[in-house]
Amino acid sequence: MKKYTLPFIILLGLLTGCLGYNEYLVESDYSYYGKFKNYKTFNFMTRSISDYDSSMQNPIVEKAIKTRLQQQGYRISNNKPNLLVSYKLFYEDFDFNGYNQPDIEDWVEVEDEDEEYDPVTYNLREGTLLVLLFDRKREKSIWQGYASGVFGGVDQTQIEKNMRRAIRSIFDRYQFLAEGFVVDDNNN
Repeated sequence: MKKYTLPFIILLGLLTGCLGYNEYLVESDYSYYGKFKNYKTFNFMTRSISDYDSSMQNPIVEKAIKTRLQQQGYRISNNKPNLLVSYKLFYEDFDFNGYNQPDIEDWVEVEDEDEEYDPVTYNLREGTLLVLLFDRKREKSIWQGYASGVFGGVDQTQIEKNMRRAIRSIFDRYQFLAEGFVVDDNNN
């Protein structure tokens, strides 16, 4: 029996380490006015010097969001992009209002704009990353995803890695491909 103890402990340690990377809450909700199958392009929302907020400008976050959206077929555009992306980092705990909703993929099949919103309040922890997608033409926020506790109490050397993981986790909840984008199965 003792000969299995060390391999079991090593395996348990590896599994615990793999599972521990996503200890933060990840949620998203969306507007019933979003036309999720019709978007092709995006860009980041610009801010004036007077609106400067360092929690809303981070090259690591922008690069990770840009990479993820491009993997989903969206093209960055300076000329009237379909989606405008905004994000914010929160450094303290706070309450956040979101919604209990049908899975976005299920809702898109019927696109019932008369669906009722069911508000819920989340207690978000220090180190929350909030990502918002706006429909530029409709001038409405259509989707928001957030990961709570991304870098609160984390070693400084792990913050960049945690933010990239959080962005992947957030966008795992927004799995829409850009309109007209075709995945090439030949490039495995």
